[in-house]
Amino acid sequence: MTLTETKIDSQTVFRGRLLHVCKDRVRLPNGKETTREFIIHPGAVVVLPFLDDKTLIFERQFRYPAGKIFIELPAGKIDPGEEIAATGRRELLEETGYIAESWDYLGKSFPGIGYTNEVIHIYIAKNLRLLKQSCDADEFLEIFSCTLEEALAMLDRGEIVDAKTQVALLLAERKLRKT
Repeated sequence: MTLTETKIDSQTVFRGRLLHVCKDRVRLPNGKETTREFIIHPGAVVVLPFLDDKTLIFERQFRYPAGKIFIELPAGKIDPGEEIAATGRRELLEETGYIAESWDYLGKSFPGIGYTNEVIHIYIAKNLRLLKQSCDADEFLEIFSCTLEEALAMLDRGEIVDAKTQVALLLAERKLRKT
């Protein structure tokens, strides 16, 4: 038996600046019909910026939907027509003021497979050089640094609860442990 669902028709429920909400009618593998509501997202990139072999740059940022401040790695959405690596370079510079000479792709993560098509690409950035931070007009960040070991301890204590940051830290730790 196949597990694939087939779209019969699609309706845009909401079209926003960042997100679009769709409601599709689909045919299930057993031949019956149902609806699927989901969010279309342009995708994003998260960057693990290493100042040296052990120290990473993080940010604290208030996230309105959750109503609290989160500890996160630099990240942002992919602009229309923008290459994935270019998004990482742009976001690192805008949010932290740094550029990196070395980029290593770690993989990707789908953070909400039940309600969105969002994919987040994960990079390690090294050999950083400080230029000038230039956050978006509506973006307020507190930048700080800590070691990968300290970040993993914050993750273990429940201080880092942002999913993209959690996944990126765990992938980086595994990769660095192998080298």
